Amino acid sequence: MSYVMGIDIGTYESKGVLVDPRGRILTQHAVAHRLDIPNRGWAEHDAELTWWHDFKWLSNKLLKDARSRYGIRSEDVKAVGVSTIAPALLPIDKNGIPLRKAILYGIDTRSEQEITELNQLGGEEKIFEIAGQSLSSQAAGPKILWIRKHEPEIYSKTYQFLCGSGYLVYKLTNECVIDRYTAINYAPLFDIRSQTWNPDMVSLITDADKLPPPAWSTDIVGKVTLNASIETGLAPGTKVIAGTADAMSEAISIGAVHEGDLMMMYGSSTFFILTTDQIPKTKQLWPNLHVIPGKHTLTGGTATAGSLTRWFVDQCLGRDSSGASAGMTVEEAYAYMTEQAGLSPPGANGLITLPYFSGERTPVHDAFAKGMIFGLSLNHTTADLYRSLVEGISYSIRHNFEAMNQLGASINRVVAVGGGVKSPLWLQSVSDICQVRQTIPKVTVGASYGNAYICAMALGWHHNLSDVGHWVEIDRSVDPRREHLELYERYYDVYRRLYEQTQSLMKVL
Repeated sequence: MSYVMGIDIGTYESKGVLVDPRGRILTQHAVAHRLDIPNRGWAEHDAELTWWHDFKWLSNKLLKDARSRYGIRSEDVKAVGVSTIAPALLPIDKNGIPLRKAILYGIDTRSEQEITELNQLGGEEKIFEIAGQSLSSQAAGPKILWIRKHEPEIYSKTYQFLCGSGYLVYKLTNECVIDRYTAINYAPLFDIRSQTWNPDMVSLITDADKLPPPAWSTDIVGKVTLNASIETGLAPGTKVIAGTADAMSEAISIGAVHEGDLMMMYGSSTFFILTTDQIPKTKQLWPNLHVIPGKHTLTGGTATAGSLTRWFVDQCLGRDSSGASAGMTVEEAYAYMTEQAGLSPPGANGLITLPYFSGERTPVHDAFAKGMIFGLSLNHTTADLYRSLVEGISYSIRHNFEAMNQLGASINRVVAVGGGVKSPLWLQSVSDICQVRQTIPKVTVGASYGNAYICAMALGWHHNLSDVGHWVEIDRSVDPRREHLELYERYYDVYRRLYEQTQSLMKVL
C-alpha cells in the first residue's frame, strides 16, 4: 500500500496528515508556534525554529503513529507536499542558511515607501499590466527592495529569495524552486501572462539569479536527501512536489475547484479564492493562476480575522506564559466569549468595528488603515464588543464579495474551511451579513489535506482537480437569515462610510 503526506505551516499553527489513495486520513497532528512582531507593522517567522522545526516534528510524529497503528513503513510514503503562509520572503546564503527571519505576507506592512518608489520607477499601469495586480503590502517584491535598501549586508550575502514552501522543499531536496501560484504574489516581479520572471521589473529590484525557477505545484521537483531523511524520518528518495500557498491548498482540500466555487478560509486572517475561467482585470483584488496550467483564480484577503478575536480574548481575559486565559485554555476562552457574544443582539447594540487592526488588504489596500470600534457608550459590555468584532470581520468579507460581483465574477458556491468554522456565531454572522449560503465539509483539516491531494495528482493517482470530489464529503450548511437584513444593510453602509470619512486621519496617526 502507498501513502502521501501533506504538511502545512500557518501563522500560528502547523498541521500534518498521512493519507491513503482513497483520501482517508490515517493520522493527523498539529503543533502551535508563535508569530514575531518585532516592530509595529512587521510580522516575521523564524524559518529554522518554526517552519523546519514544525515540519520535522510533524513528519516524525505522523510516521511514528502510522507505524505503531497500521504497520506503515517510511518507505510506503511515496510523496510529500508542503504549503505555507504566503507570500513569505526568506533570504538564504549559498549554504542554505537563513540570513534573517522570514518577512510574512500582507500583515507585514514595512515596505510602503518601497511600493511608492516602485510605482514611480516602473509605472503603476505597467506594473498592473505585467503583474495583474497593483502593489500592496501583500506583494513580496517591495519587501525584497526593502531588504536591499535597509539590510544591504544581508542582500549581498543572499543566494536565493525563497518562499515558505520553497524553503521546506530546499531543506528536503537541496533544490530551489517557487510554485507559480505563490510567484504571482512576488509582484511586480512575476509576469502573469508569460508565467515567468519579468526582466524589466526584476532589474528595478534585485539580481535575476537570486530568484528561484518557477514550477507548477504538481511538479515533482526533487527527492528527500539522506540528511533530510535522518531529520524527518522520511525515507531517502521520497518524492517532493513544488508545493504552494496555504490558501490554495485549503481550496483544494474542500473541493472548491470548479468555476464559480469560492473558498472562504477562516483563519488568523480571511482569504478567498474564486475559481474562474479567465484572468480578470482588477486593482481591487488579486488575479492569480492555479496549481495546474489552464486554470485561474481571483483571490483576496483581509488583514485580520482570528488574530483580531484572539487579541480581544488575550486583552480582556489576560494570558499567562502557558497560553491560558483567566485559568482557561484557548478553546475555553473562545467558547466563553462566544457564549457571551450570544447575549448581544445582532448589530451589537449599535457598535460597528473597522477590523483594520493591521492595515487592510483587499479591496481597501491600505497599510495605514486603523482599527476602530465606533458607537461606544457606558451601556456597552464585553459581549457587545466581541460581537461587534465578529460582525466587523463579516462586513469586510462582504466588501470583498461585492468587489467580485462588480467584476462580473459569479459566485455559485461558497465552501468554508479553517479554524473559524468551529464558531457558529462567526459562520452565521457572515451568512447573514453577506446573504450567502455556506457549506462546510466533513473533513476540515485544511491545507495539509489539500497538499496530500496534490501529491496524489503528482503520482498519477488522480489526473484532474475535479477528482478531489471523491475525497470531499459535505457535512452541513449555514443559510442566511433575512430577519436582520434591514439592520445589517444600514450598518454596512455606516461601516463603509466610517473608513471613507476617516481615511486621511488614519494616515496622520
